[in-house]
Amino acid sequence: MIRRHSLERTESTTLFLLLLLLNLSIYSVSSKARTNEDASFPPRGWNSYDSFCWTISESEFLQSAETISKRLLPHGYQYVVVDYLWYRKKVEGAYVDSLGYDVIDEWGRMHPDPARWPSSKGGRGFTQVAEKVHSMGLKFGIHVMGGISTQAYNANTLVMDSVKGGAYEESGRQWRAKDIGMKEKACVWMSHGFMSVNTKLGAGKAFLRSLYRLYAEWGVDFIKHDCVFGDDLNIDEITIVSEVLKELDRPVLYSISPGTSVTPTMAKEVSQLVNMYRITGDDWDTWRDVVAHFDISRDLSASSMIGAQGLQGKSWPDLDMLPLGWLTDPGSNFGPHRACNLTMEEQKTQMTLWSIAKSPLMFGGDVRKLDDATYNLITNPTLLEINSYSSNNKEFPYITAARNNPHDSIGNNNVRTKHAFGLTSCKEPKANTWSVVDKNRGKICWSQYSSEKPEKPFCLLYNRKALLASEEIQHNQLYQGKLHLQTNDKTESCLGASSRQKLTSKEYSRGAFSPCKLDANQMWELHSNGTLENSYSGLCAVLNPVKEAEASSSGVRSWIATGRRGEVYVAFFNLNQVKTTVSAKISDIAKALQDKTRLEGASCKSHEIWSGKDFGPTKDSVTIQVESHGPALFVLQCSHA
Repeated sequence: MIRRHSLERTESTTLFLLLLLLNLSIYSVSSKARTNEDASFPPRGWNSYDSFCWTISESEFLQSAETISKRLLPHGYQYVVVDYLWYRKKVEGAYVDSLGYDVIDEWGRMHPDPARWPSSKGGRGFTQVAEKVHSMGLKFGIHVMGGISTQAYNANTLVMDSVKGGAYEESGRQWRAKDIGMKEKACVWMSHGFMSVNTKLGAGKAFLRSLYRLYAEWGVDFIKHDCVFGDDLNIDEITIVSEVLKELDRPVLYSISPGTSVTPTMAKEVSQLVNMYRITGDDWDTWRDVVAHFDISRDLSASSMIGAQGLQGKSWPDLDMLPLGWLTDPGSNFGPHRACNLTMEEQKTQMTLWSIAKSPLMFGGDVRKLDDATYNLITNPTLLEINSYSSNNKEFPYITAARNNPHDSIGNNNVRTKHAFGLTSCKEPKANTWSVVDKNRGKICWSQYSSEKPEKPFCLLYNRKALLASEEIQHNQLYQGKLHLQTNDKTESCLGASSRQKLTSKEYSRGAFSPCKLDANQMWELHSNGTLENSYSGLCAVLNPVKEAEASSSGVRSWIATGRRGEVYVAFFNLNQVKTTVSAKISDIAKALQDKTRLEGASCKSHEIWSGKDFGPTKDSVTIQVESHGPALFVLQCSHA
């Protein structure tokens, strides 16, 4: 058995090396000879956020890249990505949402902090870092925020015309940051840092074009574009950036985030414009964060979004980085200093789900302290084979589960469901459920949708007067006719759509009340079709049913997929707090995979990768006892011989 696993790993390693050599040869040629299929497989690499937050330096990054080149590149981990705030000076007073500590050029564009990134001095940006990364056989990526920085807006920098050179001119004048910046549309969870640009203006488009052409000149191969998706949806900016990247003479993979409130409808709106898109909030090393990915992964798979058409190739729903190994804390000013909080069973569950759901695999831990257990997990050859080459990936509901101790409980049959304020695409049927119930008071209520009623009617009062009193609103047609929403006549707080803190995967609640002001996040429009649209994201308000935390973190789930050599993969996930015996009939698997001819009545042998055990032959079912919070993963080989 050890010899067989060794051969599997060797074959997998050789295959990935051949693929990487092919990718590198493609990278070196012109656009006329480049492949038309970018992101043919779910992208794989490393991102600095989970281990360094925003504090990583050039030396730390290149040390990490060198380790990745030697240890992880043979397994397909080829992208190394600097996450956010690489332009922020690491000095006293600077933190994730500070103002005035960033390095910008005369055109308001971000440049690396030369104290942390010394090779960027003299306006060289990331050019030398990218060259060194490429020399290691890797590809270089950066994180960028949507829109323009508040610092550039306050400085009122000129907008660059990257087509003609010099300042952008239109209508007989030069355009500046304050002409295009929309301060009322500041990124909700980084309000001091960035704001949207007006993409209806030629100058707004010119600014974005100059940004992404600059990144391409630096040698960037991968862009993670933040505060433009999910609750922060900005479809206009995503579209413009996608067009700019398409014009380049070499591939730059395009990733967008965050993924709060994402639905299949939202995914379909952006998938052709990008290569990967987040579908949850930030994932950290808690069990509830892991569990929060099951439902949305199921929904995206059922909507045929895995490997759908994307920018110059394919696109992939992104379950976020893998926070394994040696980590930091969210929002921290410190680098890696603690171990992952997930148990090994929970880590195996995460890696198994990410692989069989075909999510991009972006490791987040400190690779300089990569322990053997974490290394073996993220380079498991069967998981990587499934992630790249399996098909028909879907959740499989036809399983049975039995507790091993009759006194143990599996899940909760009496689950209480609450309703939490949330956002969704305005195209979703459930969004068309708001109505005016009292015109005199200006009262609107959430109407019933499906059989799940809120315990009490959810109603709000709309207030036009507060907005109409603002001179800025009177002169800004974008927000005329919009509403402030309040809970009663006397309150001075208004409802904002998106949370002012970056949400993690396990957090459901979105809206929050804060003092009323000129803020697109607090502006709403009630349409005649019953949708209540927010001016910040263009998403619509809903009340979502949310199970109690204990209930949503229990039960048993399963996924299935077909391998490229005819094998069948069956994954069980035990979300319960007790060991559980899980079983699936081969005839049900055959129906779900629409492969009755080959599987029904066939004799199947199977190998379970986590226990290392072999089972069969059997024509009936696969059954195994699964550890609490752990997975089982079967590889079935079936034949009629």
